[in-house]
Amino acid sequence: MKKKLLAMMLGAGLVLGACGGGNDNAGDTNNDANTGTSGGGETASADPEALYKNSCIGCHGGNLEGASGPALNDVGSRYSAEEINTIIVDGKGGMPPGLLKGEEAQVVAEWLAEKK
Repeated sequence: MKKKLLAMMLGAGLVLGACGGGNDNAGDTNNDANTGTSGGGETASADPEALYKNSCIGCHGGNLEGASGPALNDVGSRYSAEEINTIIVDGKGGMPPGLLKGEEAQVVAEWLAEKK
């Protein structure tokens, strides 16, 4: 019984930790997101895939297949870019609000809206 409880607590901690993050590396000047580059010479705010990897991959999976959050590989067939942006900014269900804001949220929303 204790092992099951410990496993549940550990699993819950992993899920909550993966979905909750803002930018925890604010003092890390070597982090590409903090220097404004994504490694390819473009800014991270213009690269929706880099933004997704930094903020969304923990819950929605590396291939948009879903994990603790829903799959996003066809999200554009269900929601418009504006609706996706609202979900990113305001949160929905178990998704916390504000993981991305402003232009970053808009860039990721437009990218996800193309997934049909």
